[in-house]
Amino acid sequence: MAQFLIRRLISLGLTLLLAALVVFVVLEILPGDPARLMLGLEAREDTVQALREQMGLNRPVVERFLLWIGGLATGDLGVSYTYSVPVADLVAARLPVTLPLAVMALVLALVLALPAGIWAASRRGQAADTGLMALTQVGIAIPNFWFAMLLVFVFAVTLRWVPSGGFPGWEAGVGPALTALMLPAVALALPQAAILTRVMRSALIDTLGEDYVRTARAKGLSQRAALWGHALRNALIPVLTILGLQFAFLITGTIIIENVFYLPGIGRLIFQAITQRDLIVVKSVVVLLVALVILVTFLVEIAYAIADPRLRRRT
Repeated sequence: MAQFLIRRLISLGLTLLLAALVVFVVLEILPGDPARLMLGLEAREDTVQALREQMGLNRPVVERFLLWIGGLATGDLGVSYTYSVPVADLVAARLPVTLPLAVMALVLALVLALPAGIWAASRRGQAADTGLMALTQVGIAIPNFWFAMLLVFVFAVTLRWVPSGGFPGWEAGVGPALTALMLPAVALALPQAAILTRVMRSALIDTLGEDYVRTARAKGLSQRAALWGHALRNALIPVLTILGLQFAFLITGTIIIENVFYLPGIGRLIFQAITQRDLIVVKSVVVLLVALVILVTFLVEIAYAIADPRLRRRT
């Protein structure tokens, strides 16, 4: 297990370094001068050059990359061009919105999808199974932003059960804060729940067809006992894969959802930084999100190795 962990940590470190290089190169070659955009098109050239010097934009690209990656390694994310405050402070102020939102959406997706997938697999080919699969297909096909606006129209504008947008802050109380995150969490969770339901159903049906499950049934085990006692644990391995990918999607998907609901989270910060050409914020936050996705992937692989020890020898 120790060798497995060391190999995976080295691989993940190299992946993160490559991702940081790609993010830096892509953002550096984008057209537009951040200094000119900040000062306006009518600003004098010497003023723009002074600001470029102050922001370090006149340095060679390689030097800027090394300074940036060295800062990341020590926890220094740089200073925002627009807000003139450390990027780490901007991120810290917005994480209390984005992380609870992503966790709420992931938990909601799990609570809906796992029982639905097991229920559909145990009724394979029946009308209930067919109807549920049709519903999941609709859930997958609906765009997130459209579904979010539909939720706002029904539950906020028409029924007035919840606010249509904004976030009161955790200092206003847990109840109002969770109420404000409810509709965004549903908008993020339902499409993911639809995907997870189909994966759970397919994995469970495949596992129920394995020889060891048929042998258990031949020895007199009931369908329910075979499903819960033998098939379910092995069927969870592909579900863990999708869960890791879905958490990454939920974090990045907040860019759209947070803007629909006017939530002051990481997604809205990235959107504003892109429109203001605040490249240091965009680069640092994107790399942080990549690091988070890599960390989740690493945890999922550890879960694989625990669920099936044979996987430790294959990697």
